[in-house]
Amino acid sequence: MQKSGGEMHKKILLENIDRIHTTEMGVGRIQRNLGITDEPVGYCINKLKKENSTVTKKGKNYYVESDGCRITVNASSFTIITAHKK
Repeated sequence: MQKSGGEMHKKILLENIDRIHTTEMGVGRIQRNLGITDEPVGYCINKLKKENSTVTKKGKNYYVESDGCRITVNASSFTIITAHKK
């Protein structure tokens, strides 16, 4: 059976999980937007790994939705740009 677009996008992110990162400015922005003190890249990766997480792609970005938050990841560099509570 062929995978849906969302499953394919999630598979791509999971296959490149070691490349997912953020910028120095992104660390503070993600922590502030999500209200967390955790290390944000690990936090976002854990959200992606959840069985019920969904991934869509619009333009140059992937959007990971899990547990009431939306994480924006650049599709070519795998940089977490931002994250927000929904």
